[in-house]
Amino acid sequence: MLSAQTRALSSARLCLLAPPAADVRYRMVLPEGGGARARGGWGAMEALDRVVKPKTKRAKRFLEKREPKLKENTKNAMLIKGGNANLTVTEVLKDIYAVKKPFAVLYKKKNITRPFEDQTSLEFFSKKSDCSLFLFGSHNKKRPNNLIIGRMFDYHVLDMIELGIEKFVSLKDVKNSKCPEGTKPMLIFAGDMFDVNEEYRRLKSLLIDFFRGPSVPNIRLAGLECVLHFTAVDGKIYMRSYKVLLKKSGCKIPRIELEEMGPSLDLVMRRTHLASDDLYKLSLKQPKALKPKKKKNISHDVFGTTYGRIHMQKQDLSKLQTRKMKGLKKRPAEKSAEDGGVSPKKSKSAS
Repeated sequence: MLSAQTRALSSARLCLLAPPAADVRYRMVLPEGGGARARGGWGAMEALDRVVKPKTKRAKRFLEKREPKLKENTKNAMLIKGGNANLTVTEVLKDIYAVKKPFAVLYKKKNITRPFEDQTSLEFFSKKSDCSLFLFGSHNKKRPNNLIIGRMFDYHVLDMIELGIEKFVSLKDVKNSKCPEGTKPMLIFAGDMFDVNEEYRRLKSLLIDFFRGPSVPNIRLAGLECVLHFTAVDGKIYMRSYKVLLKKSGCKIPRIELEEMGPSLDLVMRRTHLASDDLYKLSLKQPKALKPKKKKNISHDVFGTTYGRIHMQKQDLSKLQTRKMKGLKKRPAEKSAEDGGVSPKKSKSAS
């Protein structure tokens, strides 16, 4: 007699999947009751990979939102708590979620995963929640108070940098007024390391992606309320957040004061997982429709003045119609000289 495992394997189906990439993958799909791995792992991933045809208008609108667009939507971030996260890491995730709202998703349950060893869980959550940014918090004896910040490209991990928390001041500890939810922050980076070191340069790009918020066509002065300041010095990264106060100055331009509102973090860089130069260049590629078309016969100088070149046929300026004035009228003698003779005088008739 065949064992239960042999019968399960014999009744398994071999499915041929053709993903968007050029390679072809084979996947074994076990029948129902084939174990926890079949129900929670492969089955869940297959449900996300298969082509879904919408049956309702609501499902159709949902799928249209996730389709590739010429202009990207605002990037969402997912904040995930590890299996052994302590109170400090949990409070950091909550405070960053408060700064990032409403473009963030906070997972309250613990997820036992190690992003530097296995990235499939992050890619699964990214595809499920449609988030291209993530912040993972964990704590252990070897790496206490650990944060991993990263971003995705085509639902695969592109960049990932591990940061250690050395000092933390939460929003609750600072008894000052806070900025309203959804405020677009101003980002300031100080320190030569952000321009010299490749890892710090990539971290700067990652932080800009994470905190930049939506793209806006116009800016209102009163809307510039939040400032996030990052300083890199002596191998540490200091994050401070301030609220902008507009004071009276006696003229049109107000006097600006900064008031600390939290959160503030003292971070140190640990492990890094950076994309290769080719993959990073591919992620920055823009579609041709977004590239500005070059206009002919138009040039700009260093001051931004626009000059246009017009191509015309040679004109006869003697036939150019000018403004008629009495002072410019030709006298009869000038007209007769141009005609080539003097006009004869009329003889008086004898009476």
